[in-house]
Order: sequence, then structure tokens, then C-alpha cells
Amino acid sequence: MIKRTLFFGTPAYLSTKNEQIIISYPDKDQETKSVSIEDIGVIVLENQQITITNGLLEKLTQNNVALINCDQQHLPIGLLMPLNGHTEQTERFKNQINASVPLKKNLWQQTISSKITNQAGLLKEKGIPMRKMELWAKEVTSGDSLNHEARAAVYYWQSLIKVENFTRGQKGIPPNNLLNYGYAILRAITARALVSSGMLPTLGIFHRNKYNAYCLADDIMEPYRPYVDLIVCHIMETADSYEELTVEIKKQLLNIATIDVNIDGKNSPLMVAMSRTTNSLHECFEGSSRRILYPIYV
Repeated sequence: MIKRTLFFGTPAYLSTKNEQIIISYPDKDQETKSVSIEDIGVIVLENQQITITNGLLEKLTQNNVALINCDQQHLPIGLLMPLNGHTEQTERFKNQINASVPLKKNLWQQTISSKITNQAGLLKEKGIPMRKMELWAKEVTSGDSLNHEARAAVYYWQSLIKVENFTRGQKGIPPNNLLNYGYAILRAITARALVSSGMLPTLGIFHRNKYNAYCLADDIMEPYRPYVDLIVCHIMETADSYEELTVEIKKQLLNIATIDVNIDGKNSPLMVAMSRTTNSLHECFEGSSRRILYPIYV
């Protein structure tokens, strides 16, 4: 089932009744709305004057809704998730913690190969030469010891983003602002799926920065990044300006949860595909499979 993404950019009071989220506004002329909680996948709270009841927080957590809150600069800074996301959580935590180094290197090899393949797919769609990207994807070694990811990234960004002096970075010039926002939403979707599959988003297969609470999410989202890049390219091609993150631009980036991706030969919304990816990762950790199921950009 396709889950909805709700974005709140104006003052609002959020409560719950009869398994619905009740949305009312300070402006009495605005009609009170309601949405079934079981239909929600992601909620973004951007405005600083939003009030939310603990009863609603309880229901959102129990339904594994990714609740993202933003700072005064309107950028995502937090993610609320359940402490208990799966009935077999303890066993699955043990499988994840006990994963061998060779297995994790193999999983990282698959992840980077899929990422480069999908980057090549987006370049191909844009009519940009990408033959060398396909070759690099095939040459990724265990643990990506030859760092094909970095080599591919240099070519990818120089080819895809036709902005003078553009380099990909958190504090770089636009469209880095769009990419940062889109990746933050993608990260929340990934973390939500990992918790739902009974895994710790903190313990990565490659990322291990002690200050990063979402190392595994940052690992698993890598092959999905080109879908954010696709939306960003569309915004760059159609918007009058993208220097500032307007509400309209954010709405387009929030569509990442429902964008169609091809996984295992079938199209499905990205949020559904992500759950299949994280479930296949669990199978790798428990030893019943050696393959992570990632989407293929077509």
C-alpha cells in the first residue's frame, strides 16, 4: 500500500481521534482535516508553531511513521522512530552485530556497484555518455577497496550538474540545498524501513562515524540517491529559481517516497521498494541469502 507523506509548513494543532490524525489551524476559517494514521508513511513538521499531542506521537510511533522535525532554517534535523520495530528485534540485532567483516565487505561491494549502475542509468536518460560508469560498476571489488565510488562520483556530478564551479557538498552552492533536503527525506525513509525490518540504523556495514546515528541508513540509501537527483534535475529544468527552498520545491522533493522504481523486475513506490531492500539485508545478516535487493534505474 502506498503511504502518504504529510508536510506541515504553517502553524497547526495536531491531535488524534479514532485512529485519525486531526489537523486544526489557529485561523478558525480554515477547515479541520483528518487523515487515517495507518495511511501515513512520513510526516514533516517544518513550522515552529506546530503543537502535537503525546497521544498522537504514541500512535504515529506504533504505526512506524517517520516523523521528521525541522529547525528554524526549515531543514530536517530530527527523526522519531519506535524503540521496538519488529517482533524478532533482539534476534535480528544479534544477527546484525555478529555479521562478519567479509560479509559486510561483500554487501558494500553490492551497494556501490548498484549505486554506480543507477547513476549511469540517470546519465543515460539525460543523454550523457556513461559507458565508463557501467564499466566501473562491474569493477567494484570487495569493500570497494579501489574506491570506485569516489571515481564515479567525480564524473557523475561533473556530467549531471551543468552549474559553474559546482561540487557536491553539504555547504556548497545550489542545487546542493535541494540535494541536501531530498537526501534527508530519503534517509528518514531508509531508517524507517530498517527499524521495521528489525535492524539498528546505527550500525553500518561501511559507514562508522561515531557521531553518526544513522550509519546503516546512509549505507543502504546509496543506490537510491539517483532518484533524488532525478527530481532535483527536474526542478532545475522547470523552476524559475532554486536558490531558495520554497514550499513548492519541497513538495516536489517529498514525492521521493512515492516515485516509482523498478525492483526485482517490477515497479513499485520507492517506500515499498525500500522495505524489500531492508528485508533482503536482514536475510543476508541471518545467512539465508547473499544478495541485497536493490532497485535498478531504468
